[in-house]
Amino acid sequence: MEPIDELKMLIREAQAPYFDDVELWYQLDRAGGDVELAAYRCLIIKAENCQVQVSGLSIADTSKYWLRLAASVRPSGSRVVM
Repeated sequence: MEPIDELKMLIREAQAPYFDDVELWYQLDRAGGDVELAAYRCLIIKAENCQVQVSGLSIADTSKYWLRLAASVRPSGSRVVM
C-alpha cells in the first residue's frame, strides 16, 4: 500500500474528506515519511474544523471524535538513549 493511501485510511478521508493529495503529501514529507506522525498531524487539523455540513444537515463539534483518532496514532516520543 502506498503511504498516501495508508494515510487516507488512518484519517478516514473516504468518510470525511478534508485534504487534497497535495496537502497529504506535504504532511507526509513534513513527517519524514512517518505515516502515523502525518496522520496525527492531519487529525489534529481536522479537529480544528468542528462542524460538519452535508446536504443541509449540520452536526456540530466533531472535534472530540478526531482527537480520539489522533490519540490512537500519537507518537510516544520515547527514545532509547545510549
